[in-house]
Amino acid sequence: MAPVNPPLDPVRQFFDDDQFARHCGIRLESVGEGRAVAGLTLGPQHLNGFRIPQGGVVFTLADFAFAAAVNSHGRIAVASTATISFLKAVTGGSLRAEAREVACSHRLGTYQVEVRDGLGELVALFTGTAYRKSERIEDWYRQQP
Repeated sequence: MAPVNPPLDPVRQFFDDDQFARHCGIRLESVGEGRAVAGLTLGPQHLNGFRIPQGGVVFTLADFAFAAAVNSHGRIAVASTATISFLKAVTGGSLRAEAREVACSHRLGTYQVEVRDGLGELVALFTGTAYRKSERIEDWYRQQP
């Protein structure tokens, strides 16, 4: 089978192809160099027994925005550490995670993600550091069967 041609915007396509994010209902709203925004409309499947979003849902949304931002430079990057502080519980509506680059070197990138509810109130703060590989995302596409 011939290798897949890289898409015009390989970073965007890479995250649009994320099956777990799609399964969770997470969508990539924007991505640019060192930044990304992801959103999620909350449904009953996202809620825990207290009828608030399960912490893993909030973490996954923040982690997805972080991953898009750190990979926005076109090089493959994978998380090495991530922490989250939950600041406010919500009962429904939507969540929006905005990731921004704090520091970026040849091998490491550190990002801060703010997760806000539909009213713009801060729900969680996420900090992540990623290891930046030398491979480029568009080259990864060329190697796929």
